[in-house]
Amino acid sequence: MDGIHWGGVAAVVGMYAAFLIVGWLAARKVREDTASELIVAGRNMPLWIATLTMTATWVDGGYLLGTAQGAYAEGIAVAVQGGLFFGISLILGGLFFARKMRALEFTTLIDPFEARYGKRWAAVLFLPAMFGEVIWSGALLVAIAATFKIILGLDRTEAILLSALVVTFYTMVGGMWSVAYTDTFQLALIPIGMVAALPFALEAVGGLGPCVDAYLQSRPSAGVIVPLPGDQARGWPLPRTFGWWDMSFMLMLGGIPWNCYFQRVLSCQTPGKAVGHSLLAGFLTIALTVPPLLLGMAAAVYPWDSTIQGELAAQPDLTLPMLLRHLTPYFIAVLGLAAIVGAVTSSFSASILSAGSMFSWNVYRRLLVPQASVGQMRFVIRTTIVLLGIGATALALHGSRVQELWFFTSDLVYVLLFPQLVMALFDPRANLAGSVVAFTVSLVLRLGGGEPLVLGLPAFIPYPELLQGLLPGSPADWYDKEGNMLFPFKTMAAAAGVLLLPLVSRLTARWCPPLPLRNVEQLPPEPLPCEAPG
Repeated sequence: MDGIHWGGVAAVVGMYAAFLIVGWLAARKVREDTASELIVAGRNMPLWIATLTMTATWVDGGYLLGTAQGAYAEGIAVAVQGGLFFGISLILGGLFFARKMRALEFTTLIDPFEARYGKRWAAVLFLPAMFGEVIWSGALLVAIAATFKIILGLDRTEAILLSALVVTFYTMVGGMWSVAYTDTFQLALIPIGMVAALPFALEAVGGLGPCVDAYLQSRPSAGVIVPLPGDQARGWPLPRTFGWWDMSFMLMLGGIPWNCYFQRVLSCQTPGKAVGHSLLAGFLTIALTVPPLLLGMAAAVYPWDSTIQGELAAQPDLTLPMLLRHLTPYFIAVLGLAAIVGAVTSSFSASILSAGSMFSWNVYRRLLVPQASVGQMRFVIRTTIVLLGIGATALALHGSRVQELWFFTSDLVYVLLFPQLVMALFDPRANLAGSVVAFTVSLVLRLGGGEPLVLGLPAFIPYPELLQGLLPGSPADWYDKEGNMLFPFKTMAAAAGVLLLPLVSRLTARWCPPLPLRNVEQLPPEPLPCEAPG
């Protein structure tokens, strides 16, 4: 316990107390304590709050730590990939999805699936959506633990339990209103903490200009922002470029079908404001990549001693906390920690609320107990939030590969849910049969590329070998040093779903007629024509 920095601990405890106070005050805005108030803030959230809570949700701890890590270990293209394409996902969501979802007054992401494909199949589509949110929550808690250890001296268990307890409590009490207002407070911490650290980090490497010059000269690939086929001589061979774009499409298109995004869309006061909040949050998300990018560049050119160099070589994800601890005064390091804490807790609260809302509304209310009273729904929502918070905490405490597991579930959200959402909203002839076939084929194609880190699943569809002669280079060139495939099979699997769902829907329309898209509260109680009765 001698290594604990009690001044920093006191500051963090005070910050968490502020989170609780803001969350409790926001909970008083819950007027009727109904499911609508808890899940979508009574559809009465102002544009500015919706924008800030959406930005705070997308700018998570992994965003800050990953941007700095990418700049330190790889280059600008890897550093800005997450922030840039997550921001674009919000812009695309605003341009093409937000208005329609809000105009139809859906309650969750799963509602259009139920309207098009039936409540039983919607419950299946709910699974990757829920697991994605819960595992993301666990990954966020893991991200915060290392930072607490380096800056405060607190161990992993203490950091995870403290963060999870505070955030789960205010999320349970006030639902969407508490999450939104605490998000606004937490988002303010991010630029304050990151910008406060910048002058000290840049001074340590001679200033902004010398830092950028030294960084760009450090390796050929450092200055590449968007890899293109012509960048092979700059450290981006074609297979690596294809792999980068595969990940980028996953972030950009796979960032749309998340309930934590649509929960904010559906909380807005009007469809127009739902569009506006998405666009504004997208640009803010992109802009907030700049401070951690510059901090990562400073860390890359700073002459660390051999001990820290060894630690960063083994764990490059520690780049930002190491820089804050060693290149800034301690009170600035605590401000930087506050930024990371704000980013993590805002996203954690959004995630467990989102998962709890989907289960409570689409499984309990829509499938299991259609006549559930307001009191029952309130109890189920709050109980589910607590249970999901406990589950995410247990995952963070005991899961050694939570980060890899989250990347895998993000793949599944992209591959499985993006095609389903696009067709549910925009293809009037989409039906259950098309949805099932598209889901199954996309899942097989995705798993065919293997998942060695999480599932221990080797690739049983060797895409580079099958396409030998069509792809440049040898099949071995299309694997990285860890054996992961660089061929863009994730995007191929998602594209297969986009093509198959409308095709099979049209071929099966006679025995499985398509249904109009409408609010699920207007759906008839009987099963769909091609859905077996319960």
